[in-house]
Amino acid sequence: MPSTVEPVDVVLVGGGIMSATLATLLSELEPSWRIEIVERLDGIALESTDAWNNAGTGHAALCELNYTPERADGTVDIAKAVTINEQFALSCQLWDHLRDEGRLPDDSFRSAVPHLTFVRGADDVDYLRRRHAALTAHPRFAHLEYTEDPATIASWTPLIMADRDPDEPVAATRALDGLDVDFGTLARRMVDDLVARGARVRLQHEVRRISRRRGGGWRLHLVDRAWNASPKRSTLDARFVFIGAGGGALRLLQDAGIPEIRGYGGFPISGQFLRTTDPALVERHRGKVYGKAAVGSPPMSVPHLDTRVVQGDPALLFGPYAGWSMKFLKAGSWTDLVRTVRPGNLIPLVAVGLHNLDLLKYLISEVLATRDARMRTLRGFMPTARERDWELITAGQRVQVIKRGKGGGVLEFGTELITAADGSIAGLLGASPGASTAASAMIDLLRRCFPERYAGWRPRLEEMMPQLAEGSTAAAPGAGEAPDADPDLETEDPARPDGSNPGVGHEPGPEPRDASPRAAGRRPARPTLPRRRDTPVA
Repeated sequence: MPSTVEPVDVVLVGGGIMSATLATLLSELEPSWRIEIVERLDGIALESTDAWNNAGTGHAALCELNYTPERADGTVDIAKAVTINEQFALSCQLWDHLRDEGRLPDDSFRSAVPHLTFVRGADDVDYLRRRHAALTAHPRFAHLEYTEDPATIASWTPLIMADRDPDEPVAATRALDGLDVDFGTLARRMVDDLVARGARVRLQHEVRRISRRRGGGWRLHLVDRAWNASPKRSTLDARFVFIGAGGGALRLLQDAGIPEIRGYGGFPISGQFLRTTDPALVERHRGKVYGKAAVGSPPMSVPHLDTRVVQGDPALLFGPYAGWSMKFLKAGSWTDLVRTVRPGNLIPLVAVGLHNLDLLKYLISEVLATRDARMRTLRGFMPTARERDWELITAGQRVQVIKRGKGGGVLEFGTELITAADGSIAGLLGASPGASTAASAMIDLLRRCFPERYAGWRPRLEEMMPQLAEGSTAAAPGAGEAPDADPDLETEDPARPDGSNPGVGHEPGPEPRDASPRAAGRRPARPTLPRRRDTPVA
């Protein structure tokens, strides 16, 4: 099989928002490096990053109750919410930088959509009241509005309050600076810019195997999925590999044979939403309104009624409704789950199954749910909902992380960055909050995989994202570095108990360029609203 004579500096497997973000950062930091993106489908960002495969929420913890758990003493813990808010702000600053530099044509991939939380019943109202008090004590959430007045809530979100029992206790919070993000359009524009700067994209190429090269780096064994491909098989050598292939990342990391992936498994869960594009309904609802998951339901089941703006067209989305499939990708194989079972993860897989019978019961009930049952759930949020106005769509496939832990294994609902001890390969596992924290996750990857270069890169990163120089949780544990302790972005490095990188490993590409510190400007701490929205949201 023919191979490149000289290894490329960076290969990114998967053409989603994570790969696009990492490639964008590296193209800024090392413009002479050769970067290639390998995507198995015939277009960029068609799996989990595609707009209709996710809810499009710019996760800033403004409305998501699962980011503010209640402690045993009744107080509300906001630490996770603060971290996620800061991480999303980093992403916004990166997008601002790309727009200001002309690398993104405009802001049409994001739209100003208020983020609201709505609860019913005396207990949940009391919790939301305490949550609001805890959050607004922090400067990042000081602008969060709160009300228990049905008339005020009706003015914020008419569809939620229409024909509702007037005696039912209700409460809501609202943040006007929330965003809806079309991550698919964003990723495709970022990759277009990368190609214009010299990066190469291989569409319809699937990585079947990854092996370590004797001289350092990795060899990727590719299959061209095009019907008329010639040659069908090829290889690609790389000094550094990032696997941002969504559900496909687990198998490829296992195939690479790095010890850090041992004990990890995956549990696939698909999602469905009800969608309407009826102008009469879309015009009466502007916001992403999150509720509270039913008792015993997993975090992924939190119901929400969202305004979506996809390629300029507004719609409403309600869900999610869970489903199940053995596929790890929406366009994957029915053998995906079986192919990731290894002796090292068999015990965690079995233990999680035994310890999460409530989750299995929930998934079975969701899979067997009728359309009438789905509509009843929607009417709990929107009492006037009519079946004929809504269509059921299938969203992206998610693979929840399973790993060794208490009782033999634990099921994680967050995202985990896995890096080899020598920093030559890394991959991302898991789901929410995912795309919203892409900038933070990839900065963490840079710090861990390129420790010998990171200090030289940091001034440029701070110029692109000024928050990195401000000492926030997302900016650094210490002096402006990327986070390694986000509850939803677990960063595992078994080689070091403290999670730090020992600094040994490869030297991809040329020597670091001479980077002198430049002054970092100041921007608002909260996620930045777009300067211009080409398509107004009604």
